[in-house]
Amino acid sequence: MERSFERDFRALGEIFDFTGRFAAAHRIEESLGHSINLVVEELFTNMVKYNTGAGHPIRIRMDVDNERLRIELVDEDVDRWDPAEAPKVRVDQLIEERRAGGLGLYLVRSIVDELKYEYENRQMKVTVIKKLER
Repeated sequence: MERSFERDFRALGEIFDFTGRFAAAHRIEESLGHSINLVVEELFTNMVKYNTGAGHPIRIRMDVDNERLRIELVDEDVDRWDPAEAPKVRVDQLIEERRAGGLGLYLVRSIVDELKYEYENRQMKVTVIKKLER
């Protein structure tokens, strides 16, 4: 399944409808469906917030192959920004001692099995893989 969404936080409702239909079609259990929403929301909102030069919709593609869920977000005509290079969050520190930011990507990394970033010709593609246990 693939669909493009306006680069606006207000698109999250439509995105959750999209991921919900995908989860239902592939009989993905509800708890994993919530995790999918968190991953897609974090990656989408980071693209909206941090991808400079962008004006195009963000494309989200989801599929299941060989018991692996693959989610891909593509943003066109953007400057380079690699979420995989974001500093790791020190969860062992008190909140008051941590620098702001990065917790969402920490959660994404803790949910998925792979996080891959590609950038070429001003196109950013972030792909996450989650092994399905059925």
